[in-house]
Amino acid sequence: MRIGIVILPDQRWAESQRRWRQADEWAFDHAWTYDHLGWRDLVDGPWFDSMTTLTAAATVTSRIRLGTLVASPNFRHPAAFARQITTVDDVSDGRLLLGLGAGGIGFDSAVLGGETLPPRQRVDRFAEFTELLDLILREDGTTWRGDWFAAVDARNNPGCVQQPRVPFVVAANGPRSMRLVARFGQGWVTTGTDADDVEGWWGTVSALSARLDRTLDEAGRDPATLDRYLSLDAAPVFSLSSAQFFADQVGRAADLGFTDVVTHWPRASSWYAGDEAVLADVATRLLPELRG
Repeated sequence: MRIGIVILPDQRWAESQRRWRQADEWAFDHAWTYDHLGWRDLVDGPWFDSMTTLTAAATVTSRIRLGTLVASPNFRHPAAFARQITTVDDVSDGRLLLGLGAGGIGFDSAVLGGETLPPRQRVDRFAEFTELLDLILREDGTTWRGDWFAAVDARNNPGCVQQPRVPFVVAANGPRSMRLVARFGQGWVTTGTDADDVEGWWGTVSALSARLDRTLDEAGRDPATLDRYLSLDAAPVFSLSSAQFFADQVGRAADLGFTDVVTHWPRASSWYAGDEAVLADVATRLLPELRG
């Protein structure tokens, strides 16, 4: 089991860099940040760009993998985004993981003045976004015209450090998005679906895992070629509420076949409120055991 941590981009770099350094020193396997222009009730507070943050994080870390959880077409175009991806992969010497998702409603979908798309159209756009991004990152000189995006002779020189491109970790709960996982993903990430309690949430995770199994089988994809990531903090209880609770959650994820889990750096209040002492205890005492 590999274990990762999300560090929200809500702190000035003078404070935030300590967290990225510490995650690297604690030997977490991967560290992520949210790719939003603003997020939920934190939209009125400090908030920083994800790709710039990951570039800075790459310069103060040496081994941990770095990723977006998750980037979406809400405000990104594949041709421009491909340049940023190539840059972060280069600065990090091939440590970038690219989490991708369809994008939800809210600030990101409204701030640019566009219409709020219904779910089906968001998935249509996401499918085209993923296919075009994959093409630009693998081939130099891409020309494309679709319903949502266009590119004319889009370049990727010098290309990614990781070949043929950076790994895509695709967020998917529905059938159509899961088919994108089977086609383009090196990883799948899920948050489960809403539930009233922890047991109910784990039931949704189990059902989604089974759906992915069926999707991979229908696509002829070997399940062993796909990493499975679970965001533990979509559950009704914060995974770092105690070290024992975290260990229990990791064990349950492993039982369902997940290869990777992700928790969040505790915050003082609001989302992911918790005690950094619990994180330190997990990192220094439990991480080697849980990874084994």
